[in-house]
This record gives sequence, C-alpha cells and structure tokens, in this order.
Amino acid sequence: MSQPCSQDDIVLCQRSGATCILTLNRPQRRNALETATYQLMNRYLDEALDDPTVANLVLRGAGDFFCSGGDLLALETRAALAVEERAALIEHLHTLVRRLRSSPKPVIAAIEGGAAGAGASLAFACDLVVAARDSYVSLAYVKAGLVPDGGGSAFLALSLPHQLAAEIALFGERLPIERLAAAGVVNRLVEPGQALTVALQLGEQLAGGARQSQTAILELLDSAQREVFERQLDRERDLMAVALGSAEAAEGIAAFKGKRAPDFARLY
Repeated sequence: MSQPCSQDDIVLCQRSGATCILTLNRPQRRNALETATYQLMNRYLDEALDDPTVANLVLRGAGDFFCSGGDLLALETRAALAVEERAALIEHLHTLVRRLRSSPKPVIAAIEGGAAGAGASLAFACDLVVAARDSYVSLAYVKAGLVPDGGGSAFLALSLPHQLAAEIALFGERLPIERLAAAGVVNRLVEPGQALTVALQLGEQLAGGARQSQTAILELLDSAQREVFERQLDRERDLMAVALGSAEAAEGIAAFKGKRAPDFARLY
C-alpha cells in the first residue's frame, strides 16, 4: 500500500493499485461521524471519481471498528435548533449517502467490529460489503428516542424481509453480521482483521474488468430503486429533525450520557 495521498485528522485517503481507500479516522470515538467528516469524504470522492486511474473505492474505519454513526453528544446540541435547521444538518449525511449509492465506480465497505446507526447506513450504501465474522450491525436509534436516518430505514425496507427489518429497528439490538449475510446483504464473510485485505482483492478483480460496463451496471441497479430511496431519505430527514427535539430524545441522550437505561415509560 502506498503512502497517504491526502491526510486529515478525521479522514484518510490512500491508494492501493487502482483502488482508493477512504478511512474514517476517529478510532478513539469508534469513528463517529461529524459534519467535517462529510465534507472531507465528499472532497475525496470528487478526487477519486475524477481520477481515471481510480477504478473503485473501499470505505473502512480505522482501528477495530467500522463506524459508530452520529455522535450523540453532538446531536444533543441540535435540540435547541429550529426543525428546519436540524433538517438542514441531516442533509449533510444524506448528501454523502446519495453519492456513495450513485457512485459510477464500485464502492466496497470493509467492516470490522461493527457498523452502528449512520455508520450502518454508510456501509449499506456501498455496492459490496465485506465483513468480519465477529462484527455486527446496530440501528439503535429507538433507544435514544430517535429514528433512522442516512437511508437506514430504506435499506431495511428494500433489502430485508419486513419482520427482520422491524426487529432491527424496533429493538435496536446488535445483529450479528452472519444473520445479514444469510439474508444476502453481505458479499464476503471473513476472519477478523481480514476485511480490508479481502475488500482490496475484490477491488483488484474489479479493476481488471470492463470498467465502463461496471459503471453502466451500477446505473441500472441504482435507477431501479432511486425514486423510492430518495422519497425515503426525505421522510427520514423530516422525522429525525422532529425527533431530535422530542422529550424521548432528551431522555434517551441523557441516559446515554449517564450510562444508564432510558426510562421512556415515565413520559407517558
């Protein structure tokens, strides 16, 4: 692997052959997302998509975790904002998700440890998913009195049986990645520590193929669901913007900060 071609505290961009590797780099916070993350990711995507020597991309997290999603402590400050301002901030995440999903070059997620919240949305916006056998996915929004964003509910509804989707979203528990693999939404299950290696092998295989054909195939696959996905992103944005100002969210975030279980029952 070559030296980083661009580097920042929270996102790294590297090359390995014809593959561009984008690394979420906040390992001390399990690669939690913030506005600056979206800005840098979009900038690096621009560079990779404009570079004819880049055939595909790999998205990964630094350390032993893919991405823990939005930073709840940062989300807490949004409760004081107007609903329209909250919605505008959510659009930063949605813009990145749209770009990953509609990328004309294949994007491969390499999951170690886990993908939670918006981190799971980023992973499943990718075209291919490689995941360590001991990893998991969690959409625990409901435990903080929130709702999925980043396309999380669209992924559940479009990719999984209703009952499994409801279980994941309503209980917010960790779902072993092997259950998702059995449902057909993980392409390669690998031993822990091998997700990046196998993702790069897939990238090398794709780079040796018909790249224009790959782009056309991705356009066909994306266009078949684009309208539904776009409508769902808008619904997620609107409902999440409202949820962030709710009493349930205040209790859920306070419980997270206090390292206790939320007591939603007292609100009713």
